[in-house]
Amino acid sequence: SEAAYVQAAFGLRWLSRAAGLLVVAAATISAATITVGSAGYISVFIPLPAPWIIAGVVLAMGGVACLSAAQSISFAGLMTVIEIGGLGLIIFSGVTGEGPLISRLPELWPAAGNLAAWIGIGQTSLLAVFAFIGFEHLVNISEEMKNPRRTLPSALFITLGVTALLYASVVWIAVTAVPPAELALSPAPLALVFQRLTGLPLQTLSSIAIVATVNGIIVHMIMIGRVLYGLADQGYLPAFLAKVSAASRTPVIATLLGVVAILILALGIPLTGLAEWTSRFTLAIFALVNLALIRIKATESNHPPDVFIVPKWVPIAGLLTSALLLLVDLFG
Repeated sequence: SEAAYVQAAFGLRWLSRAAGLLVVAAATISAATITVGSAGYISVFIPLPAPWIIAGVVLAMGGVACLSAAQSISFAGLMTVIEIGGLGLIIFSGVTGEGPLISRLPELWPAAGNLAAWIGIGQTSLLAVFAFIGFEHLVNISEEMKNPRRTLPSALFITLGVTALLYASVVWIAVTAVPPAELALSPAPLALVFQRLTGLPLQTLSSIAIVATVNGIIVHMIMIGRVLYGLADQGYLPAFLAKVSAASRTPVIATLLGVVAILILALGIPLTGLAEWTSRFTLAIFALVNLALIRIKATESNHPPDVFIVPKWVPIAGLLTSALLLLVDLFG
């Protein structure tokens, strides 16, 4: 997807290869980040050292990612439904509870003159980008959709809108139900929020949080395998990565390569560092793709009638905001 945009815009194979590999790198780091986060929730049930939990999760999800597309994506879809149910449970508990959470909503918005608070928001915006990573991965499996020209634009807008609403609600409830300093120290923050709101044990929501995190891991693994396969199929990477299993009809070798990379990163780098680098790589990809789209719009005028087209200001705004966030991180 991203590599195809860059190739169409600039016609430079080395740049297209770099764009594709940057996508793989960002997804690998993101999956490793989620894996490390999942260990905190799993440890509530299984008292094992974090490295053992991380290794078990990565290998198990790697096995699922090697199944057929219908099986692996159906598994991810089921996990998504459970994940949304868990977030909805937190929101329902916060809104209907006895505490004054509704009246404390304005606490989330700093005063206009509180310069320190606004600087803090700017500096942490890089990590906030991480929460919205994944929507673009829909494009990387579009080859396996029945009608991508109709399905893909709708899926992108619907998932982005629903997720933004869910995340905003959960963040509001979390930081008003539990002091932010205490929340930051918890290995299972959402479970802590739910416990504080309902009085129920940590295990109640930790089980749903486990589903949410392993779902993120499996989705990234599926995508990484497809991107490596696509790059190899186009001649950007060695041909063996484009081999497809006769049994599952999936790029098993490419997928397993991603699994190994995720395992190495998850075991070797702290959680915060992983999340920050995921956001940096993703913003660099966004900037490059928006730049490519600007060039495509400037040089091409004829498009099929059923292709989704955005106004010219959209890629310009995307390029500027991505670059701005990178600059804030650089000089913050």
